[in-house]
Amino acid sequence: MHSTLPLLRETDFPPLRRASLQTLQVNLGRRCNQQCLHCHVDAGPRRREVMDAATMGEVLDFLRRSRVRTLDLTGGAPELNPGFRELVREAWGLGVGIIDRCNLTVLLEPGQEDLADFLAAHRVHVVASLPCYLQENVDGQRGKGVHARSIEGLRRLNAVGYGQADSGLTLDLVYNPTGPRLPPPQCALEADYRRELGQRFGIVFNSLLTLANMPIKRFGSMLVSRGEFAAYMALLKGAHRATNLAAVMCRTLLSVDWRGFVYDCDFNQMLDLPLVLDGRPRTRLQDLDPAALEGNAVVVADHCYGCTAGQGSSCGGALAAD
Repeated sequence: MHSTLPLLRETDFPPLRRASLQTLQVNLGRRCNQQCLHCHVDAGPRRREVMDAATMGEVLDFLRRSRVRTLDLTGGAPELNPGFRELVREAWGLGVGIIDRCNLTVLLEPGQEDLADFLAAHRVHVVASLPCYLQENVDGQRGKGVHARSIEGLRRLNAVGYGQADSGLTLDLVYNPTGPRLPPPQCALEADYRRELGQRFGIVFNSLLTLANMPIKRFGSMLVSRGEFAAYMALLKGAHRATNLAAVMCRTLLSVDWRGFVYDCDFNQMLDLPLVLDGRPRTRLQDLDPAALEGNAVVVADHCYGCTAGQGSSCGGALAAD
């Protein structure tokens, strides 16, 4: 795999400083039942990096001593971590809102037959990856048969109330382009998803989030192999909007890796660009004072243009209106 960090480190991206912390995003490991072409985590079935119970304890301790009200669980497939459900139970008991970044097909894995019921019982906000409503596009990016399994996963979520009016169970879908281009306008694409998934499969959901592909890890390596890396970076830089800077996720989110080390965002985590605080080269969550984060400089590199191009892109979807 081609490393893209040497191509990204030298940057003219504007300096950023952190605002008050709102979301703790925790990567529970690199293990996944899928192996997608665009994956910036380089996750897959053979990965063995998994957060252990002691580190999950550090996560819960941080939630208790901070004002963070949202725990955002990601991976890999976070549900495949053996401690996933206990972490959700404990965080739910603390009154923390929980997001599960779900690939949908994990709902069909052996031992996960009751996963939809578990998520519903703990009012978990499901953010589900579905890069297109068309079978050929999903299977081309994620593997043969993934589209059909994803639709079945959505049906299971709908069956327990997710996406249904007045259920209080939020189901958001995530779109990312299948190639080196920017996502289309989020609002218009959401209307297409709602129409096509409803008419074809009877699927309902709350919102669609559009994300740009980051020029790192598996997707970045593919761009380098195809000689498309420079053109994609030119596209991102040419579409940069300074107005998106105020809303980028790294200002209010803290990313934690499976070992318990902290980063300004998930993308920096995958590039191994740790959060810099008080001159320390690397900081564990258990050693972090939440109050020390506000005003701290964010570590930036050229990949940050992926978050400010066009409508902008973050874990919460587009940053600007259509």
